[in-house]
Amino acid sequence: MNQLQVKIKFLCFLVLLAGINAIGQDLKHLRHFMQQNPSHETAIPYGNNPKAGHYLKGGDARIYYEVYGKGKPIVILHGGIFGSTLEMGRFIDSLSKNYKVIAVSTRGHGKSEIGKVDPTYEQKAKDVNAIMQAETSDSATVLGFSDGAYTGYYLASAFPAKVKKLIAIGAGTWKKGWRNFTVTKEMAFGLDSLYWKQQMTLAPEPKRIDEWFTTISRTYNSTEVSDDLLKRIQCPVLVLSGELDQNAPLQTVIEAYRLIPRAQLGIIPNAPHPVFLVNFDAVWASITPFLQL
Repeated sequence: MNQLQVKIKFLCFLVLLAGINAIGQDLKHLRHFMQQNPSHETAIPYGNNPKAGHYLKGGDARIYYEVYGKGKPIVILHGGIFGSTLEMGRFIDSLSKNYKVIAVSTRGHGKSEIGKVDPTYEQKAKDVNAIMQAETSDSATVLGFSDGAYTGYYLASAFPAKVKKLIAIGAGTWKKGWRNFTVTKEMAFGLDSLYWKQQMTLAPEPKRIDEWFTTISRTYNSTEVSDDLLKRIQCPVLVLSGELDQNAPLQTVIEAYRLIPRAQLGIIPNAPHPVFLVNFDAVWASITPFLQL
């Protein structure tokens, strides 16, 4: 599949998922990517909430995160490129009733700085580990979607003492070069201009957006989620996916499940990559018993 076909396929499934946003929607309301309705059900501005927001210097960048609720810690990690803490809102709503939720905006997303090094999964894992060290002396459950799930794999492998359980949504094995990423500002803004205008108001370094897209593409094109990395993960892992996931095809998700020593597998029928935005109830029903183990 060539680059143009990948872009077209990506755009088509997003349009199918959420529909095209109407021109003139109110930018005062926070929105996640391709969101049809800009209002969040709880009206909590996840990703831009001064009442819950914190910063931590993660090496060369200030990383923004928010804390909600009390109890055992759970770290929430959003998707990549078009991801934001807001898209994880229903998870935060549900989990903060009984847990201390630490929702991280990974470098280059939301209010987090870009930094000087490429945003590799190794680096993101280091950033998240630093936040966990600052927020809790305990190990934490980690829930990540897509980019956040891959970060979770690296985090659990590199810092096993800090990850009690991992919930990985939409992330399988990843062979270097299996897709060609060439993401530009023009492409991103063309897919959802209102979302990106909003993101630019949050970003601490908006003038570096072209540089960030370049480093993102370079990072993804050199990424590999190896068999050895997955085999090193010792904590219980719930590998979740939509049956029709286009970004992490079903076969790669099953491969990851088979490689991780203590893995469970959950497949939501007839659902695409952002499975929890399409069928949150089914995803939540899979997560609840895993948390209670």
